[in-house]
Amino acid sequence: MKTQDPQAILIADLGYGDAGKGSIVDYLGRTRGAHTVVRYNGGAQAAHNVVTPDGQHHTFAQFGSGTFVPGVRTHLSRFMMLNPLAMLAEERHLSALGVRDSFPRTSIDRRALVTTPFQQSANRVKEMARGEARHGSCGMGVGETMADWLAVGDDALFAADLEDRARSIRKLKRMRDRKLAQLQEVLKGLPPDEAIGRELEPFHDPGFIAATADVYAGFASQVDIVGPEYLAGPLERPGAAIFEGAQGVLLDEWYGFYPYNSWSTLTFKNADALLAEAGFSGEVLKLGLLRGYLTRHGAGPFVTEDGRLTSRLQDLHNRDNPWQRTFRVGYLDFVALRYALNVTGKVDVLVVTNLDRMDSLPEWRTCNRYAGPDARPHLQEYFDLRGPWIRDIKVPPDPTDLAKQEELTRLLSTMRPVYDVWPKDLDAYLELISETRGAPIAITSRGPTTLDKETFGRIPAGTKSLAAPASLGRN
Repeated sequence: MKTQDPQAILIADLGYGDAGKGSIVDYLGRTRGAHTVVRYNGGAQAAHNVVTPDGQHHTFAQFGSGTFVPGVRTHLSRFMMLNPLAMLAEERHLSALGVRDSFPRTSIDRRALVTTPFQQSANRVKEMARGEARHGSCGMGVGETMADWLAVGDDALFAADLEDRARSIRKLKRMRDRKLAQLQEVLKGLPPDEAIGRELEPFHDPGFIAATADVYAGFASQVDIVGPEYLAGPLERPGAAIFEGAQGVLLDEWYGFYPYNSWSTLTFKNADALLAEAGFSGEVLKLGLLRGYLTRHGAGPFVTEDGRLTSRLQDLHNRDNPWQRTFRVGYLDFVALRYALNVTGKVDVLVVTNLDRMDSLPEWRTCNRYAGPDARPHLQEYFDLRGPWIRDIKVPPDPTDLAKQEELTRLLSTMRPVYDVWPKDLDAYLELISETRGAPIAITSRGPTTLDKETFGRIPAGTKSLAAPASLGRN
């Protein structure tokens, strides 16, 4: 059902990512009268797959996942980390599919940070140097971009700088020198490595910075680089603005399980801030996405991981890769999902995807509690204990205490899932999810295209009251 009143639809993944955000944004773009998709976190590491009913497929990284829908615009907010070189490659793929106006439909906040090739290469070298102790990075330099901004502030590269070739060159030179100095310590004692050598080539190419600045200037001429007042205009238009989140709440920079987490805020916090800054007074609808089971791409704690499910539920669009490596699959974990909702805050409705994959499972299981080690006084700081079981993960009183977050990560790696087994009855399974999550299910998905989605009646109204959330210090 399309709406003529201004509406903001906020989308967050309640797991570790890969719950089908791109597919749902495409569906909402086609069915809710959407005019704009706003990217409110993350960067070029996003991989939001959209398959059209006629078989076209694109993995959206920086363009909004509504771009297949004619007229739907993309806005990259100030919380987005922009990679112009990767976005140019993405535009070429969209053009090959027949979408030849994606850049004219794109606006970028001038305050958006830019991920440079030096940051991407530094990210990859550091991850390779960790060997088997990798953090599960996507290898796109997003964490390096945020860390550099925290360290150097205005000397970081921003979208506004791309229009000024001389300023881009000055900042790129300083960035190159800083990253090369950091890498000297990382490279000490490492044996020669051909892959690391390739990543270091841009640092030593005398013409690389000038050529990159030229590409940046060309990129800036094809998109609208706008001021902070811009977003208020689109938000006043009739119809929906879709705020498309990246990754998943369980990877959040503060509430995720350090160090296997993102450098981006993945709750609704950034989207709430953008709406408050724009003075938006329309309806706000918050959607929480999850699969009918749980997945994780890359390293880190995953209590319900099951090797048999990983083999059985291989994912066409989430293959093992050199950076994140294994795509892992497990049963639905209500302990982890309750934690995700507690740190995310209010969710109006749920969206459950990949239900067609459930048909191949021999049985349906859910985890509603963990069994853990017996050091109970120590566990009570991190978990809600119910007799011999761990019922909930406590929201940390100070999520900026990374030593505590790292200890929580270590403890999670010792937990064992306690399962309930359910009959293969989809209606009963969805009712169980709704009751456990405390929100109605509004949309289900049984396949990759918009034709595989089902909306249950009228999606409930959201809220018109909005307050800017407190900052935790980044962004």
